[in-house]
Amino acid sequence: MLDCLSLILVVAVKVFKKTTPNGKVTVYLGKRDFIDHVDYCDPIDGVVVVDTEYLKGRKVYSQLVTTYRFGREEDEVMGVKFTKEMVIGQEQVVPMINSKMELTPVQEKLLKKLGPNAFPFTFNFPEMSPSSVTLQPAEEDQGKPMGVEYCVRTYVAESEDQKSHKRSSVTLAIKKLQHAPASRGRRLPSSLVSKGFTFSNGKISLEVTLDKEIYYHGEKIAANLIVSNNSRKSVRNIRCMVVQHVEITMINSQFSRHVASLESREGCPVTPGASLSKTFYLVPLARSNKDIRGVALDGHLKEDDVNLASSTLVCEGKCPADAIGIVVSYSVRVKLNCGTLGGELVTDVPFKLLHPAEGSTERQRFNAMKKMQSIERHRYENSLYANEEEDNIVFEDFARLRMNEPE
Repeated sequence: MLDCLSLILVVAVKVFKKTTPNGKVTVYLGKRDFIDHVDYCDPIDGVVVVDTEYLKGRKVYSQLVTTYRFGREEDEVMGVKFTKEMVIGQEQVVPMINSKMELTPVQEKLLKKLGPNAFPFTFNFPEMSPSSVTLQPAEEDQGKPMGVEYCVRTYVAESEDQKSHKRSSVTLAIKKLQHAPASRGRRLPSSLVSKGFTFSNGKISLEVTLDKEIYYHGEKIAANLIVSNNSRKSVRNIRCMVVQHVEITMINSQFSRHVASLESREGCPVTPGASLSKTFYLVPLARSNKDIRGVALDGHLKEDDVNLASSTLVCEGKCPADAIGIVVSYSVRVKLNCGTLGGELVTDVPFKLLHPAEGSTERQRFNAMKKMQSIERHRYENSLYANEEEDNIVFEDFARLRMNEPE
């Protein structure tokens, strides 16, 4: 009996849907997170079900829309807007123009189940399109947070340029995320710096080495430090931090946030002629930075298990400076306090923070942790897509069984 139940859970398909306020058009998506694999990106494949009698000669259009908010709404004065909305894909869904469209497995299942009034659509993200990122606002901030968002908008109109009516249009928010490559590589990022002092011979040397180049969200970061003091100064304490670097390309703004930190006096002071070897362990998490304004997140603020924004990756042969939207990077920063007159010795070691690759063992473990939190999170699910207040998101058998809802 258990084997049969397990089989049902494995093959069941989870589908998201949302219906227009007048109930005449329903949009189905197999997922809301679409992965950018650097060299290619998952297509946005969906199905629209429409009451054909309601159309009366009109057409159904779908758009892929991105919204780039690079300033606060309360700062918009004198007609100046800090928001750019761009339609990066548009398609006439009903009547269907491309009858030879190549269907994905999810679309084939939905068309078979939903009948003749179901019509497929497919969008592809443009090359170098930015990933979804949300900048965490402060408690006193009002309006929508800054960041890059995507949505699929479907509406009924006489022509594609005609303004849509709220009663016959529907919007589903989606996310574009980046995952780590299948192999993390063997390179160990490191940095070696030294500091001399005026009117004093010798130097203090600091070597920092990380145990990996790519870390997964929630994974422990190990920073190995070697301090060699060949000067007349002493190292009084050591501080190790994980720094998130954020660049808003639209306004050429850059800032950093400390998302994990640890200060230690163990082994200090490091006196002249002495050395110290020490390992710091840090875990950068979004839930540990809920009160810090400007921290970049890779999800909606209403999600309980939202992660810090993933590192921005560019395909081979492209310059990282060509990335657009909100560019995110990470580094481990180590500071040695050499006293009031000695100042600080500082170094940064860059690394990448990403989601595990699809199909990997780490990804299966990551998904298992997500499922354990899903029962606590399900009360937020209905509001993730909503511009309106109605409950429009439903789940297929997999979610109902997982939430122990009655059949």
